[in-house]
Amino acid sequence: MKKIFAFLLIAIPFWLRAEIYTLRIDGPVDPLLEEYAVKSLQDARQKGNARLIVIEMDTPGGFDTSMRAIIKAMLNTSVPVAAYVAPRGARAASAGFFILMAADIAAMAPGTNTGAAHPVSITGSDVEKSMREKITNDAVSYIKTLAKNHQRNEEMAEKAVSESKSYTAEECLKSGLIDQIAADTQELIAQLHGKTVTLAGGTQVTLELKGEKIVPLEMSERQKFLRTITNPNLAYFLLIFGLVGLFIEFTHPGVIIPGILGGISLLLAFLAFQILPINYVGLFLILLSIGFFIAEIKVQGFGMLGVGGIISFILGSIMLINSPIPEMRPAMPMIFTFAVCFGFIFLFLAYKVVKAMKRRRETGMEGIVGESGVAKTDVDNRHGKVFVHGEWWNAVADGLIPAGSKIQVEAVENLVLKVKKIGG
Repeated sequence: MKKIFAFLLIAIPFWLRAEIYTLRIDGPVDPLLEEYAVKSLQDARQKGNARLIVIEMDTPGGFDTSMRAIIKAMLNTSVPVAAYVAPRGARAASAGFFILMAADIAAMAPGTNTGAAHPVSITGSDVEKSMREKITNDAVSYIKTLAKNHQRNEEMAEKAVSESKSYTAEECLKSGLIDQIAADTQELIAQLHGKTVTLAGGTQVTLELKGEKIVPLEMSERQKFLRTITNPNLAYFLLIFGLVGLFIEFTHPGVIIPGILGGISLLLAFLAFQILPINYVGLFLILLSIGFFIAEIKVQGFGMLGVGGIISFILGSIMLINSPIPEMRPAMPMIFTFAVCFGFIFLFLAYKVVKAMKRRRETGMEGIVGESGVAKTDVDNRHGKVFVHGEWWNAVADGLIPAGSKIQVEAVENLVLKVKKIGG
C-alpha cells in the first residue's frame, strides 16, 4: 500500500504537468478553419493544464465572420494566447492581421509581413459602394479596440485597415505593433519564459514555460478531408470532371465507369460548395455552358453554340466562388485550360460537320451520280438496263451504248439514270 501511495505521489505531478498547445492557421480563414481553431482553443482551456496556446499563422485573410468567431474564442479563454506569424516568408494579411492584434502576445518570424487589412468589395455594386464607408469604419473601430487592449500602436493598426498598409516583422517590432520576433516556436517560447502578460479580462499572468511539453492540436480526420476537397482548384476540378463523366454516361449508356466517377465527383464538389462561398449564378452559367455544348453536338450550330458555351463557361468559372481573396477562387490558368480544351473539341466537331455537309452524298439517288457500272442491255435515248452499285436501273443515253459496255451515271430523273459510255 505504501508503495502504491509513493508511486501516486510521483506519478500525479507528471500527469498534471503543464503543457503548451499549438495550432496552425494555414491558408484562407474560412468556416472550416474557424471550426478547427475555435474547438482547439476550447479544448486547450478545458484541459486545465495549459500554460500557453500558440497560434501559428500563414494566411492571406478570409471571411469576417470566421475571423470574428476565432477572435471571440481567443478573448474568452483564460489561457494566454500567442499569435505567431511563421515560418519565414509567411504572412498574416487581412483577417490574419486582426487575429494577430487580438492575441495576448503578437509575434512574427524574420522575413514575414502583416497588414493589408482593408475590407474588400466582392461585386462592386452600387449598394456595396454606398456601404463601403460604413464597413471600413467598423473595421477601423474593431482593430483600434484590439490594439488598445494590448497597448499596441493604434495608428499603425488603423492604417493597415484604412490604407491597406503592410509591415515587415522588424517594422512591427520597432513601432510597438508586435511583442516579439523569433525564428521558430521553440525560440519564441524561450523568449516568453518569465514574461508577464495581461489577458483580455485584465488578469496578469507570469509565463513559466521552461521545460514544458509542447502539444500540437491537429485537425480531425474529417476536417483534414474537408480541408482537402474545399481547396477551390480541387472543388472546381471535381465539378467539371463530374459533369463530363455524367455527360459521357448519358450519351453512351452502359459505359458505367464514367457515370460512377462523375457522380461521386459531383457529390464531393457539392459537399465542398457547402463550405465555400458559392455564387449560384456562376454555377448556373457553367451548367448552361454544358447545355450549349450538348446542343452544338445535337443540332449542329456551326460552332456558334460552342462559342456561346465557352463564353458562358469562362464567366461562370470566374464567378463561381464569391470571394475577394485569389487563394479562395479557382486559378485562372486552370479555368483557361479547361476552356481551351472544350474549345478545341467543339471547334473540331464543328469543322467535321461543315466538312460532311460539303461532301458529295453517298446514299440515295443523289449519291449514285458519278458512279460507274455496266450496261446489261443496249441503252439508247428511250430505254435500257444498267447495273450500278449492286442494283438494276432503267437508263437512257444520248447515243447508243451496246450491252456489256462500261457506263457512268450523269444524272437521275424519276428513277431513270442518264448514263454515258466510258472506256473502250
